[in-house]
Amino acid sequence: MAHEGHHPIRVVAPVATRAVKVDPAKRVWLAGDHHVHSWFSVGWTPSADGSAPSPVKAGDASNPIPVNADMGIKHGLSWMVSTDHGGPNHSKVSRDQAYPELLRSRRDHPKLLHFFGMELDVPGAEHASVILPHNAGERDVLFGIESGFNRREPWPADPAWNTEARMLDALKHMDALAAPPVVIANHPSRTSPAVGAYGLVSPAELRNWHDTAPKVAVGMEGAPGHQAASLNARKGADPDDAFRGSYRRAPTMGGFDQMTAQVGGFWDSMLGEGRRWWVTSTSDSHRHYTDGGNDFWPGEYSKTYVKAVRTYDDVLDGLRNGRVFVTLGDLVSELEVTVQPATGGARADIGGQLKVARGSDVTVIIRLRDPAGANFGGRTPDVARVDLIRGDVTGPVADRSADRNSTAHVAARFAPGQWARDGERIAMTYTIRNVTQSGYVRVRGTNGAELEPQPDPAGEDPWADLWFYSNPVFISVE
Repeated sequence: MAHEGHHPIRVVAPVATRAVKVDPAKRVWLAGDHHVHSWFSVGWTPSADGSAPSPVKAGDASNPIPVNADMGIKHGLSWMVSTDHGGPNHSKVSRDQAYPELLRSRRDHPKLLHFFGMELDVPGAEHASVILPHNAGERDVLFGIESGFNRREPWPADPAWNTEARMLDALKHMDALAAPPVVIANHPSRTSPAVGAYGLVSPAELRNWHDTAPKVAVGMEGAPGHQAASLNARKGADPDDAFRGSYRRAPTMGGFDQMTAQVGGFWDSMLGEGRRWWVTSTSDSHRHYTDGGNDFWPGEYSKTYVKAVRTYDDVLDGLRNGRVFVTLGDLVSELEVTVQPATGGARADIGGQLKVARGSDVTVIIRLRDPAGANFGGRTPDVARVDLIRGDVTGPVADRSADRNSTAHVAARFAPGQWARDGERIAMTYTIRNVTQSGYVRVRGTNGAELEPQPDPAGEDPWADLWFYSNPVFISVE
């Protein structure tokens, strides 16, 4: 179906991202946010004649792109993605209004790597961040994705655009681009009717995404945005609106989605298949809580750290390959998980894989930085516990809806008396004896006392309940 008001444009062929060799020793942890809205996430004014509604700037999100950049830098970010979402013919808003403002913001904020992207209204599901490689064709590449696949793009609405098959076609399209983007599922359990159930985003669906384009569809928000609802300045707000993440029926757990927070749950089931499926955390910033919104500024509360040199290409490569850890409330600012044979030699870090001989002993070294200063909530949280989680890789599941990995478990819990501390830096080790099964390890930690993160009640103070998570390191037995 043709979209009202669309007209042919000269499509510039995308420029392939040039492979640049990076010295891994020069990579550092760079904080960012891949889910940030501007005033080009518009509202809509219905037309009197039944034609497509007109976009209303700042009708949904309120901040100009340069303001997001200002606030991201203020709150410690090195990279950010502009991810406005759509509606009828919104692809033209992205192309003709949002992109020129992004270019101006880039010129005014040269220290910030500011990616162009969008929050895709996913056919057959809910939302996902699309993060484009930074190159000369990015504007027209995004226009092609949004105009061709965003489920809310056509007017009148077309049910044929809202199918999972169309999303798989979108992923095939993106995978075939000379410089493919990264796609991350946003707030996957926000529409779930209860903990243990799923809504518009299902385990089978995410498996289908990953099978279709494993280097494009690479993960999900472990911690959603909209976590400042209990702090907002509105009077008479609906109490149900005070749930962290706007997760009204299947609450977050320590600020994290059930798909991530439950040991042995969906995330572990994906990792148990050997899938490189990563988690992130974002602000989903629309409107700050001091202005009556539910949101923190980019970087104010939630950070996704990518280990990279300070270039667009390497940050995107880090997201694609899982060199990522996430934290809430600046509980930690560095996290290293290193896996190596107990006898020394080869090693692997977050997002990587270590190959070992069957029967080897493997040492896991965890090092983190617990910053001493106050966070942006005026608190000075301390890491109270670090958990090492271990699971087996047993291969593809027979049931595509599987959301359990019975082998995943907390292998060790570390408290202050069980680690070495030098100022802000904490280190601990753990040895896995006689490794005979391929698997993975991952790490999480908290400032609280809960052994497992519990469902977050409405009105909870988000600054009081903080967690961090690493992405996994895989161990392959040969």
